[in-house]
Amino acid sequence: MKQFEILGKKDTRSGFGEGLLELGRTNPDVVGLCADLTGSLKMDAFQKEFSERFFQVGIAEANMIGMAAGMTIGGKIPYTGTFANFSTGRVYDQIRQSVAYSKKNVKICASHAGLTLGEDGATHQILEDIGMMRMLPNMTVIVPADFNQTKQATIAISKLDGPVYLRFGRPVVPIFVQPDADFVIGKADVLSEGTDVTIIACGHLVWKSIEAATELAKQGISAEIINMHTIKPLDEKAILDSVRKTRCVVTAEEHMLNGGLGEAVSQVLTRHLPTPQEYVGVNDTFGESGTPDELMTKYGLDAIDVINAVKRVIQRK
Repeated sequence: MKQFEILGKKDTRSGFGEGLLELGRTNPDVVGLCADLTGSLKMDAFQKEFSERFFQVGIAEANMIGMAAGMTIGGKIPYTGTFANFSTGRVYDQIRQSVAYSKKNVKICASHAGLTLGEDGATHQILEDIGMMRMLPNMTVIVPADFNQTKQATIAISKLDGPVYLRFGRPVVPIFVQPDADFVIGKADVLSEGTDVTIIACGHLVWKSIEAATELAKQGISAEIINMHTIKPLDEKAILDSVRKTRCVVTAEEHMLNGGLGEAVSQVLTRHLPTPQEYVGVNDTFGESGTPDELMTKYGLDAIDVINAVKRVIQRK
């Protein structure tokens, strides 16, 4: 089992903020739009340095998406920012009609996703957004794993011509991706090779999966860990190459089981390589108020839940 060095701890939303600021300094076509949450999205540094390229639209998310779509016609690359719930659920019609259908070059950047939003509760803890976005034609969906990878993804999507949904979070989490690592849209990162089980994870569940694999190694179980940072387009080759070797898979995500990473992986396996699969995710329920750690434990998104899923799926081989 590969040993992972923790390079520090930071929230992934700060990686977005730093990536956007760097883009502002290198690409004059990048503009920022925010729906009254500049500080929460860490867009304040961009706003301060590039005030002429920043638009605070207030609590008017639908208007923000429409403005962003219009800006692309003039060659701008708009990055919109608000909470994931308001980035998708509140504006799905505008995204579908004005961005995805029209293939507009809008980068929809969504913070405070999943249960780890914490105390704000179920009305803000969207767990359906990956599914909503991956169902839209022309939409690229990215869920990076830590601060460094979020910064890298923020920069990388500026070079992709088309709609992107970039999902990140609020809590401080370990940094393990090297700051100079390449971020290739649509290409998964195999973090550690293994022979007994494949663990495919995204977002905050990648580090949880690393913790699980470390403990499993002590028990004699060799886990291959894949950081599937791009949910769409999905790296089918990485999935199939790994599962042909391990013959079973666990998927882990801070999202509803319906529509998320696990379902995307199962579609690949159903078509090409039917394989035992277990799922770590939220099972058809809304969240509630609580600390991020309490919620991850209650809803079965901890390392121990990944371990238990691995043991179940190995028994099914």
